[in-house]
Amino acid sequence: MVMVGCGKKEEPVAAAPAPVVAKAIVIGLDDNFPPMGFRDDRNELVGFDIDLAKEAGKRLGVEVTFKPIDWSAKESELNGKRIDVLWNGLTITEERKANILFTKPYLENRQIVVVAESSGITSKAQLKGKVVGVQDGSSAVDAVQKDEATAKSLKELKKFGDNVTALMDLSAGRLDALVVDEIVGRYYTAKKPRDYRVLEDNFGTEDYGVGTRKDDTELAAKLDKALDDMKADGTAAKISTQWFGKDIVKK
Repeated sequence: MVMVGCGKKEEPVAAAPAPVVAKAIVIGLDDNFPPMGFRDDRNELVGFDIDLAKEAGKRLGVEVTFKPIDWSAKESELNGKRIDVLWNGLTITEERKANILFTKPYLENRQIVVVAESSGITSKAQLKGKVVGVQDGSSAVDAVQKDEATAKSLKELKKFGDNVTALMDLSAGRLDALVVDEIVGRYYTAKKPRDYRVLEDNFGTEDYGVGTRKDDTELAAKLDKALDDMKADGTAAKISTQWFGKDIVKK
C-alpha cells in the first residue's frame, strides 16, 4: 500500500514586481536664475545646473526635460507630480526637508547683501529702517527672517518674483539692498562692477542639493550616485570651471 502525504500543496509565490524605472524626468526650475539656469540670447535654457542635470540624465539613461515654474510654488509643483525633480540652486533647509527628499550637497553658497555702489551702507547693522529685497520663495527670505534683530529693524522686506527685477529696483533707488544667493549675486555684480557693491557681512552659509518627492528614494539614490561619479571622474569639475572659472563643487 502506497501512503500519500496529505500536506497542502504550496502555490508558487509570485515574484515582487520590479521597480518601474522612469524613462524621463521633468526638472522644475526658475528660468531666470543665472548662472544656475536661465535663458540665453537665443532663448535656450543654459546654466551650470542645466549641464549637470543633462549629464546625470545620460548616466541614468533617462530623458531630461526642463519646466519653468513659479519658484515660490515649487513644493506644490513637485508633490502635485507636475514635475519630478527640483534642480536649480535649491538650498537644503530643515523646513524644506519636511516636504522634499534631498541628495547630498553638491555646492556651497552664502546669502550675500548687495547694495548700489553709491550707497553709504557698509554693514548689516545699517540696514535698519531700510527696504531690503529678496526673491519670493527663495532661501534668502528664511535667512533674513532667522536674523531676528536685523529682520525686525527693517522698514520692509520686499519680495520679488525674480532677482533681475529686484536689481533693477536697486539701481533705480527703489530698494536699499538685496539679499541673494552669492553665486547668483556675484554673477550679476561682475557684469556691472561700477553699479553694485557686495558687503562683507552676510546672512550665513548653506548647501545646494537636488530635490525629489519624499517617496522617490530610488530616484534620489540614483541622482546621488550620478553626482558622486561626476565628482570622481572630473566631469563636475569641468562643468564648474566652464561656468565659474574654477572647481567649486562640494566634494
